[in-house]
Amino acid sequence: MSSPIGPSPSGHAGSPASSGSLGDSVLQRSVTTSVARNLATTTKTSPKMMSITPRWLLRLLPFTQVEGGTYRVNRTKVELPRAQRIGVDLSAIAGGGTPVLAPESLRSVPLFSRLPDGIVNRMAGRFKPEQVSLGNTLIGEGEDGNTFFILAQGQVEVLSKGAHGTNLRIALLSDGEYFGETDIVSDKPSDVTIRTLTPCVVLTLSRKDLDGVLAEEPRLAEDFRRAIEEHRELQSTVNRYGERNIDLVSGFAENVEIPETFVDYSATPREYSLLAVQTVVRVHTRVSDLYNGPYDQLEEQMRLTIEGIKERQEWELINNPKFGLLHSVDPAMRISPRYGAPTPDDLDELLAMVWKKPSFFLAHPQAIAAFKRECTWRGVPPVTADLFGTPVITWRGVPLVPCDKLEINGPSRLQQRLGTTSILLVRTGEADQGVVGLHQTGIPGEIMPSLSARLMGLDSLGVASYLLTNYFSLAVLTDDALGVLENVEVGYYHDYEHRRRRSHEAGDGI
Repeated sequence: MSSPIGPSPSGHAGSPASSGSLGDSVLQRSVTTSVARNLATTTKTSPKMMSITPRWLLRLLPFTQVEGGTYRVNRTKVELPRAQRIGVDLSAIAGGGTPVLAPESLRSVPLFSRLPDGIVNRMAGRFKPEQVSLGNTLIGEGEDGNTFFILAQGQVEVLSKGAHGTNLRIALLSDGEYFGETDIVSDKPSDVTIRTLTPCVVLTLSRKDLDGVLAEEPRLAEDFRRAIEEHRELQSTVNRYGERNIDLVSGFAENVEIPETFVDYSATPREYSLLAVQTVVRVHTRVSDLYNGPYDQLEEQMRLTIEGIKERQEWELINNPKFGLLHSVDPAMRISPRYGAPTPDDLDELLAMVWKKPSFFLAHPQAIAAFKRECTWRGVPPVTADLFGTPVITWRGVPLVPCDKLEINGPSRLQQRLGTTSILLVRTGEADQGVVGLHQTGIPGEIMPSLSARLMGLDSLGVASYLLTNYFSLAVLTDDALGVLENVEVGYYHDYEHRRRRSHEAGDGI
């Protein structure tokens, strides 16, 4: 006898066990998984957030305790400031006008730092704008220089034959840099060749124009000569950092008078105030009362918000216009890659500037990838080291730490793959006169160093508000603690197959 719930011999539809969801010809043999999940306990994760990064800068940077929210950096007195870049307002060019040069900006040139106001004002008015195409020679080695150039826009290369008579690129200059200032006050021939690498906008002051300025009043020429002589005399009494030399005597001779000396300090030391990053986290009490398992809702809201605060902290430490690393690099500690892409030679030059115990390079991951390609092309693969359990490459024993807060400059998302960025080299620590992070621990409501969480209360809708505040800043104790490789191109790739074919044709067996 057939079971009352079994299939009919003829398999006709309409059997009590048939299910429309499984099709008329298929019988449901078990409860479905979609329904059964309503009775099951699901294994869940805590909330994930893609914007979280390793934030190695925050882990590698030593933080110094600050009292009263202020950190003062005392330095020795600088008698002769080093060269600063000259800002030029180019907005007038679009309308066919003349770029604006502020007279006071000429004092950024050490040679002109002691000139009287009257001469500086007249000189600024005599500069002429010129647009120079790619590949033009502005100054030739061995030729008499008679023009002072301010590079308002573009890039030029500095070449020198040196001791061996071979033209070598010794430097690249970019926006705001200048050259030829000594040529217009001396009769010595130029010892370098300067040639444009891109179309450039330059401001020029010829010796003829300078002579015209000094001829406007009889006393101007004498004032100019005296200021230049004072500058040259001061140069002989300071070191290469612009600090006055400490008078010493050494030798074996007796009855030598011992010099007297002292070290003077800057009368206006720089002070750093702590920056505050704040936000208010709001959580409805109904959510935290009823939906708190297995994860604490308030705790997860706090955790993810703190991750965002810490991401912002790292961004500020790099990009803040008042104290960020990119804006704290001294002009003398800025270089550009010789051929666009970051090469081992460029990083070696950076190491030659920050040579006193360099701690780490900091670069965008795409800049590190571009450097790896250059190393592969040259057959010098960098060594890998372990950093907090993660492999990173090193160069000359100094780790290249990836950080996406060193942004790539490009007008569009696609062009950012072909844009430019910077690579920083940092020395850290107070003991080594390096770079230090600043914070103030022990603040009310502190949940981690210099970060507090305070309950602000409940509103009439039952929503609890919590104020999160993070205090921090950064200080560069001496200028040679921080260097940067600017205008780094990240989108250049080599044709390895073409090189392999050429190598085989040459018979080197690569």
